[in-house]
Amino acid sequence: MTIGVALLLDLTSRLPRAGASAASAAVRSHPGLSTTAFAATAAAALSSSGVPLSARHLFGFHGFTVAHCDAGTPAGWNDGSDDLVNEINTKIIDSLQYARKDYFQNTTKEYPSELKPLFSAFGLKNFTITTLRSFLLYYLPLIQPKPHTGSDDEDDDLLHDTQEKTMDLVTPFYNSVKQIVRETSIVTTRRVFERIVVRHVSQRTAWKLLKDASKSSKRKAARGMPTPQYTYCVARTTFRAHALGITAAWVVQSIIEVYRCFIRKPSEDCEALSSDGNEQFDDMNKFRLFGRKIYGITIKSCFSLVLASAGAGIGALVHPVHGQWLGCALGDVAGPIIAIIVFKKMQLPL
Repeated sequence: MTIGVALLLDLTSRLPRAGASAASAAVRSHPGLSTTAFAATAAAALSSSGVPLSARHLFGFHGFTVAHCDAGTPAGWNDGSDDLVNEINTKIIDSLQYARKDYFQNTTKEYPSELKPLFSAFGLKNFTITTLRSFLLYYLPLIQPKPHTGSDDEDDDLLHDTQEKTMDLVTPFYNSVKQIVRETSIVTTRRVFERIVVRHVSQRTAWKLLKDASKSSKRKAARGMPTPQYTYCVARTTFRAHALGITAAWVVQSIIEVYRCFIRKPSEDCEALSSDGNEQFDDMNKFRLFGRKIYGITIKSCFSLVLASAGAGIGALVHPVHGQWLGCALGDVAGPIIAIIVFKKMQLPL
């Protein structure tokens, strides 16, 4: 408004009509109009410089002056300029305090990335659990009671040989050590992937891949979601959080298959791929075997990821934390088994 008045005064002073000099002199000599022109110029300069309204009094502009040209007398707000500026400042401060209070009450979603130690698999607790689980996996079948046969026509020599046969404890120990190495390698590989993700992807994506699915399930349970939506959200969160673990397992298992197919001596599976039993095992058959192994590992990993997510969503209905964890573990273990059954029913190679 003030800028428009200043432009009109400037055009009026430059109009080529009679008495222009007198009008111009009258305009320049009139105290109200000169104050208006000065105020308009100052307002235009301040508005063009981007100085906020509440800070203009710091630059020497203390108010607004409005001139009524028909009356010829200035009616200004200069006398109450301090009150006007104080009122504007008060409103701005109140708005900032309200915005700050609303921010702390309804904070924006943050994405903290909590990285675990790189060699956390070799910690005392984790390594002990891994060792016990691996040894129990291979030694428990040895202590199972054998079924008793009451048939009288059984050969005495065969029974005597069976009783004298010693139990093999070396092979389960060897398999348990390999299982320990495999699990610790998978956990360490996942820690490496976590650091790569934090460094090379966005903070939001890294947070979704690194978040604790059990704690997230507990937070979702407190929101009072409908059951279908809650199950879907928990399954989706578990899918994202479990993806790095499945990827690490796929990488470690692929490296093991590279050793088995290209470094170790040919096994029975390799010999089965040869069309002729007397034909020497060559590189083409090695690549064929390796491709088949990678294909099977990929299918089993996909089944593990999908079933772990579905199991976590269903288990969270029983308990938000323990049910989610148990459902994820059961789905992860059952994934490869169900994949084998499905492909066998469909008569597809795996």
